[in-house]
Amino acid sequence: MNWELIFTITNNWALLMWLILAFAPRREIVMKGIFYGGVGLLSLTYAVIIIPLMTGMIGGGSGGSPDFTTLAGVQALLSSDGGATIGWIHYLAFDLFVGMWVARNADQYGFARWIQVPILFFVLMLGPLGLVLYLLLRFTRHNRVADAVVPQ
Repeated sequence: MNWELIFTITNNWALLMWLILAFAPRREIVMKGIFYGGVGLLSLTYAVIIIPLMTGMIGGGSGGSPDFTTLAGVQALLSSDGGATIGWIHYLAFDLFVGMWVARNADQYGFARWIQVPILFFVLMLGPLGLVLYLLLRFTRHNRVADAVVPQ
């Protein structure tokens, strides 16, 4: 199996979805396209590859079912070409899903796109850190709105 090709295609596809999420109008059709064509397709790619990879039906795995309960087991999986590729697809799918949630939620809270784009970049590049940054930003907005509505 050509892991480099799979890696390149999925990586570039995810990047395209991120660019659309960050800069295209957030119409429902656009968001559905990102959800099904981005998150859904990446997840399907993951699902189609993970079982044969982990059972040894296709090459590039760690040579058997990895032990996810130990650091050594996870390292063994990720040290193979197939394991690293499938791990990356896992990150791509879930980070894009979180990025969609952040974008929709930020729209609901009235954050301008120029504020959202750097947060989305952090979600893309550093997943949980980007999510924490957004949650902190949302917390400050929510508390300011609550303070303005409820007199102390």
